[in-house]
Amino acid sequence: MNKVFGYARVSALEHNLDTHLNALQRAGCDKIFQDKITGITSFGRITSQNALRRMEKITRI
Repeated sequence: MNKVFGYARVSALEHNLDTHLNALQRAGCDKIFQDKITGITSFGRITSQNALRRMEKITRI
C-alpha cells in the first residue's frame, strides 16, 4: 500500500497552518509534516529534512 506524505509550511510564526493542513487531509495524506519558520532557504527546515529522510527509508523519491 502506498503512503501519501504532505508538507505544510508557513513563513511567519503568526501565520496559521489550518488551511494547508485541511487541504492535505482532504487530499488523503497519511502523514503530514509541518513547519513554521521564516527565511528563504531550506537550511534550518528540520521538519522538511526529517520528512525527506523518512520517505527515503520507505520509498524512492
